[in-house]
Amino acid sequence: MKHLIVYAHPSQESFNHAILETTAGALKNKGHEVVVRDLYALGFQPVLKPEDTEAMKAGQTPADIKTEQEYIAQADVITFIYPIWWTGLPAIIKGYVDRVFAYGFAYAYGAEGIDKLLKGKKGLIINTHGTPKEIYDQTGMSEALKLTSTTGIFDFTGIESVEHLLFGNVPSVGEEALKGHLKEVEETINSLF
Repeated sequence: MKHLIVYAHPSQESFNHAILETTAGALKNKGHEVVVRDLYALGFQPVLKPEDTEAMKAGQTPADIKTEQEYIAQADVITFIYPIWWTGLPAIIKGYVDRVFAYGFAYAYGAEGIDKLLKGKKGLIINTHGTPKEIYDQTGMSEALKLTSTTGIFDFTGIESVEHLLFGNVPSVGEEALKGHLKEVEETINSLF
């Protein structure tokens, strides 16, 4: 299978980077083809500008958007790895969705409502956050995050969600717990693919 990993964290020393390495390594060990798009390393420009929209309407998608759309088009599985900041997506990955999951590429409006143009693909989301998981679970934040990302992005465009992992209290949970989280990531990858 062809896997696209869209990764968004500014630090190579982060736990998110360890998740990226674990995910990519587990997939490669099983013989999958893996492409990683590290949005910070790429210097991805996240702001959807009026000229982007006008160019796409004219059938002249800007080169940086077109490149990312080609990676998505070729992928069987799309994995997003990013931290939760202020109970949402970091600006760079939100901007990636704004610009790349564009009308006419990821979705359209048809006679029956929304045409989901990315059907046939699978999606996985892996998130970290600093708040203890129990608090996010009790307040409904865990379900809200799944609703806005899994349903609001993946399902809206036809991508079948296979899992959404949320790891809380990451800055203070301790080394053993972090190793356990990476083991869960590896086991999830191995069981799904």
